[in-house]
Amino acid sequence: MSLNVSISGLDKLQRDLKDAQRAFESLDGTIATLKFDPNSQASVDAAIRQMESAIDAKTGRYRGNPLVETVAKGLKEQYRKAILERAARERSQRGRA
Repeated sequence: MSLNVSISGLDKLQRDLKDAQRAFESLDGTIATLKFDPNSQASVDAAIRQMESAIDAKTGRYRGNPLVETVAKGLKEQYRKAILERAARERSQRGRA
């Protein structure tokens, strides 16, 4: 009895991995410098949009790559939460002053 096993799609996986590596390298370092008024929800929202746009600008050429899209989505959520927490902390500190 003979059994032949073949795997296909490795070329695409290798391309996706190389593209992901390039995308992740582009995200290394400062992504954006954000300034916002923690007392203005519109300003906080604008900072979140600016951060998301900066991530999109760095990863946009790799759109469609599931690895890059997953990491970009996670980064956006992480930074969104950080911005909201920073704004809340600033409001809290100003309220005590």
